[in-house]
Amino acid sequence: MDQLPIFVTLEGRKVILLGSGEMADAKRRLYERAGAITTNDEMADAALAVVALEDDDEAAAAVARLKARGLLVNAVDRSQLCDYTTPAIVDRDPVLIAIGTGGASAGLAKAVRQRLEQILPARLGQLASGLFAARDRIKRLWPEGADRRRAIDAALNPGGALDPFTDQNAEAVDLWLTDPAAGNPTGLIELKLQSADPDDLTIKQARLLGQADAIYAENGVPEAILTRARADAERFELNSFDATQVTGLTLVIRYG
Repeated sequence: MDQLPIFVTLEGRKVILLGSGEMADAKRRLYERAGAITTNDEMADAALAVVALEDDDEAAAAVARLKARGLLVNAVDRSQLCDYTTPAIVDRDPVLIAIGTGGASAGLAKAVRQRLEQILPARLGQLASGLFAARDRIKRLWPEGADRRRAIDAALNPGGALDPFTDQNAEAVDLWLTDPAAGNPTGLIELKLQSADPDDLTIKQARLLGQADAIYAENGVPEAILTRARADAERFELNSFDATQVTGLTLVIRYG
């Protein structure tokens, strides 16, 4: 990973935008849509800077001046000069999905965005808002963090009460919470890997890795597979497995 994807709050903050024409206008619309105040004052007290100048030499000189001030700079269509790039965006407010290629191909990022636009329900943001509004109620129903996470994961699973790839809305959360025991997976599951390539994991296997509280892995299970698990999941060697100590959702992973 050569870049760190982050979401920046720009509401009411200044962004320096140098340039005119189609490139600059597109960037202005994007940043102002996020609440930023764009300015062509190169010395403004700003959070970020964008250089959309046509001339290569002028653009490089402007980037150098802005970087000397300590600003993070985006140079339009000049990825080698960029401190950050702006991704293609799928907007289901408050859910945002950003697709970047590190400046390699804006066209590829756009194509992926268009495909995701077709897949993701229009009311996905309403589901997110419903979960946010219900966070205190969810904490009361599942006081323990691990139980709460498992319940939410199960509800969001394919076919679950809150499956995000179906047309859910904020009311779906209330309906789910009428059954406080819904979707709280526990127990022992054995995974049999067919390959050392994590791309060969089935959708179900990848989902279980992302949900498990504890993982007992046979010697030889590739690290590339294990890194697909939750970062906070406990990991053990399989020879230390004791079925009487299973709590939450536990995976036994065998390879070959």
